[in-house]
Amino acid sequence: MNNPLIKVVDLHKSYPVGEDVLEVIRGIDLEIYEGETIALLGPSGSGKSTLLCLLAGMEEPSRGKIYWKGKDISELSDTQRANLRKKDMGFVFQFFNLLPELSALENIMLPGLIDNQSAYLVKEKAEGILKELKLLDRASHYPYALSGGEQQRVAIGRAIINNPFIMFADEPTGNLDRVTEGKVLELLLSLTKDKGKTLFIATHQESIASKTSRFMRIVDGRIEPTSV
Repeated sequence: MNNPLIKVVDLHKSYPVGEDVLEVIRGIDLEIYEGETIALLGPSGSGKSTLLCLLAGMEEPSRGKIYWKGKDISELSDTQRANLRKKDMGFVFQFFNLLPELSALENIMLPGLIDNQSAYLVKEKAEGILKELKLLDRASHYPYALSGGEQQRVAIGRAIINNPFIMFADEPTGNLDRVTEGKVLELLLSLTKDKGKTLFIATHQESIASKTSRFMRIVDGRIEPTSV
């Protein structure tokens, strides 16, 4: 088997709460390989979002190690970690997080522009993504003029424009109706499969977890591996 894209060893995360300490992640070991689609299944408050943020380098662990392609990310500078997130990781969130003052096209272009890529080439890529997402006729629309499903598709487009190795999705269908939820999930799965990417999706829905290549349950900050 190839080396893991991400490896986690004895991961812990705690937060101070007054004079007490709230332990959210309690000793997790985990390996994620390129090309996998993985669901992290658990109820609200189980630690799903915290683990996702730790894996993506958005938060630092209280204890334990996270390795990206064999490299301990705690040894990276803030700039190196920012570049890792910017170039190699894509993010899709439950509440879309689109900038209301930007059009659908501009929202998708944003990560490429932040990465100082050619504006012309970024626009060309974004238009291609909008076409792939069947949203080219919505390119000039602002988020308020888009449906929930359309907004989430734009958010997916924004997440893939820099061609990341891995996509993190945190309850990406939580604000969508059942029909739209299914379409967005299929889009996420097909995009990652077609492009040979890795998908790590946090969800509380068994129906979503069952469609990934493997899933695991998180209970009280600990992972219980489960085969589909």
